[in-house]
Amino acid sequence: MAVVQLTLVLHVRNTLIDAAASGARYGTLADRNPEDAVARTEELIRGSLADSYGSDVAVGESTAAGVRTLEVVVRAPLPVIGLIGPAGMLEVRGHAALPS
Repeated sequence: MAVVQLTLVLHVRNTLIDAAASGARYGTLADRNPEDAVARTEELIRGSLADSYGSDVAVGESTAAGVRTLEVVVRAPLPVIGLIGPAGMLEVRGHAALPS
């Protein structure tokens, strides 16, 4: 059962990381803005996981290795029993370089 639970946690974590990174890239397109990044991230999460996993998405700017980036942060419950999360939280971040 522990192996199944670990597999579920890793699946949720990887799905959230992919959604955050894809949302960040989407938000840096020439005709998009940071709010579009949030909407895209939420859409990707809700299409793959339960709606509650996409309810806490934030966006901001950060610097990584001297490059300005758009950062999407997703906070979601840590799945311990099926897809129902306890008090523990999982936080992932996705980045995309902003045009200079």
